[in-house]
Amino acid sequence: MHHRHLLPNEIDLLVDGDAGFGVAPLRAHIDSCADCRAQVDVVRALAQKLDALPHFTPRLGFADRVLNDVQIIEPWHVALVEGATRLVPQSTPMRVVALAGAGVAATVISGGALWLAFRADLAAWSYGVALESGREGFMAAGSELAAAALSATGTGIATLGLATAVLTATAVGALFGFRRLAAAARSHQG
Repeated sequence: MHHRHLLPNEIDLLVDGDAGFGVAPLRAHIDSCADCRAQVDVVRALAQKLDALPHFTPRLGFADRVLNDVQIIEPWHVALVEGATRLVPQSTPMRVVALAGAGVAATVISGGALWLAFRADLAAWSYGVALESGREGFMAAGSELAAAALSATGTGIATLGLATAVLTATAVGALFGFRRLAAAARSHQG
């Protein structure tokens, strides 16, 4: 205690007249330190003046007006519980009605979800069947077209050669295009 002055809470202990384990060293300090003794005297005089003030009751609604200006930050979980509590009815019959309504809503939502799940499964199966039928039809039409092109006189071979050349050119163009894209992507990474 010899190397520092008293802290505000220690001065409060002395002014309040508290008696306890740590108060004796504080009293010994103010006996030896004029600065701390002066601070204790100032705080003691202020406390006496405050005690001498007349007591009055604030006007009705004072606390509400003050608290309206105070921003209180509630944790999210407290606000959630309070909001849910406000939604719960106060009377027992209304609680039963609300519970029954929540049960019906949960049953309808669960049933609807199951119905949609099975319906989605049915839709996926139908889509698969339609896709397979479309693919088979496309392949049949392609083979009929190829057969018709090849069965014609000398133009069938020319048509087959032209189709092969177009297909080869498309494959080579795609290969070079993908190589250019890969090179551009590598240059942007580095």
